[in-house]
Amino acid sequence: MQKHFRSVRDFIISTIDSFYPPFSKLVDLQTFRYAACGGSNSLFDILLYSFTYNYILRKSILHLGSIAISPYIAAMMITFPVTLFTGFLLMRYVVFPDAKSTKKRVQGSRYIAVVIGCIFLNYLFLKLFIEKFGWWPLPSKMATTVLVVLFSYFSQKHFTFRVASTIKS
Repeated sequence: MQKHFRSVRDFIISTIDSFYPPFSKLVDLQTFRYAACGGSNSLFDILLYSFTYNYILRKSILHLGSIAISPYIAAMMITFPVTLFTGFLLMRYVVFPDAKSTKKRVQGSRYIAVVIGCIFLNYLFLKLFIEKFGWWPLPSKMATTVLVVLFSYFSQKHFTFRVASTIKS
């Protein structure tokens, strides 16, 4: 299983890195990998959200006993854990593999803290864009994704997967 996992990781890295040369003067490799992984995972999230909203929930309110959840929030609640998992794997093993000095459990705790912030921002922006601004759910989700990705990038780079700096004497 580990061999298969490593070969998938190596394939993803080599594929991303093959597109890097034209961008090498604009961004460093890590930022390029983050953009590629984050962009791919965001596209996956949007497609999964759209499918869930339109075909699974059929744009209908989700009734769970005495609780009613709007279809756009229910779609987010269903899709977010899936793309959260794929995003963590990509960040840990493709984008930030050099952050080995930080224990997995510390990274996991930090990642969960950032995720809680992302969940809050997802909810807040979807409510704002749909209920206050009157936007359709899919464009609202797309705008929300852009804003949450920016928050996530800076949080992951400088908090979750930061590399411990070496002390110079």
